[in-house]
Amino acid sequence: MNGTNFSIVEAGSFSSILSVTEGPSAGKYFLKDKLGLTGMEVSLNQLPEGASVPFYHTHRENEELYLFIGGRGQLQVDGQIIEVKEGTSVRVGPEGERAIRNNGTGDLYFIVIQVQAGSLRQWVMTDGVILDKPVTWPES
Repeated sequence: MNGTNFSIVEAGSFSSILSVTEGPSAGKYFLKDKLGLTGMEVSLNQLPEGASVPFYHTHRENEELYLFIGGRGQLQVDGQIIEVKEGTSVRVGPEGERAIRNNGTGDLYFIVIQVQAGSLRQWVMTDGVILDKPVTWPES
């Protein structure tokens, strides 16, 4: 179900993401095209125990926000090792040389939000508009 002002995709559980994609994107579920996102890319990620991304990468224009939601691992940025676990959030600028590995037990789950650096002009406190309209919900 999609509407004029919303899109929905059901990716399934994070523990099934690894089986959804193959090749270089194994363990990643990209949402931009599936949801019709116009200002960001978001990926849902599962990195199995002992696995790592075997290359460093940077971006031309986009910063990334890594939101870790399960497991343990390490994110390396510009040669610095950052211990990550559920609840850790890390922003990496476009030029940051980054790689990630799961050196914990069990899978590492994280969300990556990618957006053009310096493009945020409005946010909740300046963009949000509270409507003078009561909230109603249908009876269950």
